[in-house]
Amino acid sequence: MPSSYQAPSRKDKQQATTHSQSSSTNTTKETATVGKILASKGNDLHALRPQNTLHEAVEMLRDKRIGALVVKNSEGGLQGILSERDIVRKLAETPGQTLAQKVEDVMTTNVEVCHPDDALITVLRKMTEGRFRHMPVVDEGNLVGIVTIGDVVNYRLNELEYEALQLKQLIVG
Repeated sequence: MPSSYQAPSRKDKQQATTHSQSSSTNTTKETATVGKILASKGNDLHALRPQNTLHEAVEMLRDKRIGALVVKNSEGGLQGILSERDIVRKLAETPGQTLAQKVEDVMTTNVEVCHPDDALITVLRKMTEGRFRHMPVVDEGNLVGIVTIGDVVNYRLNELEYEALQLKQLIVG
């Protein structure tokens, strides 16, 4: 053992930490909303047109490392959503012939949407009950982003982590 070795002390465990939440976000009585997620993650939106092929969609999903794409019409409005799950179902139905098919033939057209002021718990409940993981966000008729079930869960986990840290500091104090 080197002569410079020193056993760890209690103070060594106290490290500077960073938090995605602040005391003000956890002590206010505001409801966590979709808008708060978009504010932190941004509103990047990857979209394609109904006439694109599934091959183009698969490449975009791979390159962007995402699980769903919004499908927009020629005016830029929401026409549907295409998820990995949609593509896998089509692969099972038409093996070897799937990638040449058009997005419009495979996409989900009955799309559940949310709004920036919607409560996260409401969005999470819709996603769970509908068994889907991606929800486009619409504000005043315009597509402004997309939230995933992972975004919602991560936001809530960060809140819980910060609350636990605050409680621990009060107890240890």
